Amino acid sequence: MPAVKVTDTILRDAHQSLIATRMRIEDMLPICDRLDKAGYWSLEVWGGATFDACIRFLKEDPWQRLIALKKALPNTRLQMLLRGQNLLGYRHYSDDVVRAFVHRAAVNGIDVFRIFDAMNDLRNIRVSVEAVKNNDRHAQGAICYTTSPVHTVPQFVELARGMQDMGCDSVAVKDMAGLLTPHVAGELVDALVDALDIPVHIHTHATAGLAAMCHFKAVESGAAAIDTAISSFSGGTSHPPTESMVAALRDTEFDTGMELAHLQEIGFYFREIRKKYHQFESEFTGMDTRVQVNQVPGGMISNLSNQLKEQGALNRMNEVLEEIPRVRKELGYPPLVTPTSQIVGTQAVLNVVTGERYKTITNEVKHYLQGRYGRAPGDVSPQVQHMAIGNEDVIDVRPADLLKPELDALRQEVGDLAENEEDVLTYAMFPDIGLEFLRQRAEGSLQPEELEPLPSDQAGAATAATEFDVTFHGETYNIKVTGTGHHLHAKRPYFIRIDGQPEEIFVEPIEEINLDAEGLAIGGAHAASKQGRPRATAPGDVTTSMPGTIVDVLVSVGDTVKAGDAVIITEAMKMETEIQAPIAGEVKAVYISKGDAVTPDETLIEIA
Repeated sequence: MPAVKVTDTILRDAHQSLIATRMRIEDMLPICDRLDKAGYWSLEVWGGATFDACIRFLKEDPWQRLIALKKALPNTRLQMLLRGQNLLGYRHYSDDVVRAFVHRAAVNGIDVFRIFDAMNDLRNIRVSVEAVKNNDRHAQGAICYTTSPVHTVPQFVELARGMQDMGCDSVAVKDMAGLLTPHVAGELVDALVDALDIPVHIHTHATAGLAAMCHFKAVESGAAAIDTAISSFSGGTSHPPTESMVAALRDTEFDTGMELAHLQEIGFYFREIRKKYHQFESEFTGMDTRVQVNQVPGGMISNLSNQLKEQGALNRMNEVLEEIPRVRKELGYPPLVTPTSQIVGTQAVLNVVTGERYKTITNEVKHYLQGRYGRAPGDVSPQVQHMAIGNEDVIDVRPADLLKPELDALRQEVGDLAENEEDVLTYAMFPDIGLEFLRQRAEGSLQPEELEPLPSDQAGAATAATEFDVTFHGETYNIKVTGTGHHLHAKRPYFIRIDGQPEEIFVEPIEEINLDAEGLAIGGAHAASKQGRPRATAPGDVTTSMPGTIVDVLVSVGDTVKAGDAVIITEAMKMETEIQAPIAGEVKAVYISKGDAVTPDETLIEIA
């Protein structure tokens, strides 16, 4: 038996960290035979953002991906990352959905479930762990490692004891941001090994350049297994290279027993594969020690960059990085991992770009402060809590205890588009894009985004990009069209890059409308929302401070509202925000409907 076991992240976290989770199953299967013979303890292949990316961008059925990988890797444990009660989505699901998802994942090939909760609230992983054990699979509890005045080694040890008592077969230290230092890694693992009867695994990212040293110290302190990435997808915001760690431990008491030459062949294969996805390479792939100061994971920095570009405020990145620790402190020091990293990061962006802290508060921050994500690790700011939820009660029960069973309702909602239980669960995870994926599959119109050829291959290529500059609200953007859906479809996707960042937009023909002398739409709210809206000038004009999408319109023409009443829900940067009535009065006009894209300074609703 090898002294130290290795989990390789090449088929999940490694490409999620470096190429936006874009690796396709067609590039995984040819090397699976070599991976299967390498001697890994497990391969991480599923969970995290892979489910989202499969249906949103790659137009692959994630369940079919899992089935194919299980068939191609018969001798290796397949591992997934599960967000406890959040599963793979961004909200808590009812217990019946959690149990059904774990069961289908186990049936289709997952052997090891790494289960974590962003708040390190054990109540939020209990049902997932029970479901894994009921399916006779390996349940691994994951501690979200972070640093703050309320996070200490004894506190992490107590958390791990709770996971062991819950029935976990192993415990993993999940250092998603790369915050561990070698000394602390050794101290923490030593304390965990001393306190537990189950193995300790360690997972850390190479963002700050310390991960390989942390691994070595953890192994010396008794860690049973380490997470690595094959060399061609290692380093930066990914993980330490597999080959390097195998070489470092070779001929010692910690020898992994793996053959370096065999691993090198796998590395050469993925070196060529990575070139195919050059368009998705993040500009933040190198070493970045700022994480040791601001605690922002590399993937979160990439998201912040995209968010600020959307606002024309990329030059304010340093302000946002300074604001994030303030917001995190006010929210009780949550670890920065999905979904709390999005919650904290988006609120920090809003605080900066609106010019007033907490002028706009996302619904997710409100839910967080109500206790709907779980128990905050530290004390939250009473002032911020009052600004967000007023005098509303804060729940102290397990959040999922407030949820009714929802699986039957989900089956009815998705209807005949669901061919099996897996399709129902796809819809449950991502209702909008999941439903669109199932519709496109039924129509035979699934169209993955196109891959750009390398620059040296572009001459004479039929897929050469169309590129142009667009000036919008005083900001100039470089737009490159890289692919498009079928021209006969009513709603046609275009795959584009905006200032180097990949995006997907949908273009749909609309009815012709008349314009008045000033170029404004005539013919009611629907026409206005399609062609143009009045500029917000009056005190009762409802507008938004950020570009986004209308999730719901809560009022109609003729309704009477009070100042502060919610009238619209918008979504920006994956977070929902309620827009309130600025004055009391009567709704005179509604210029938007669900699904519309909106920008600042437009009048969305008129109140007189």
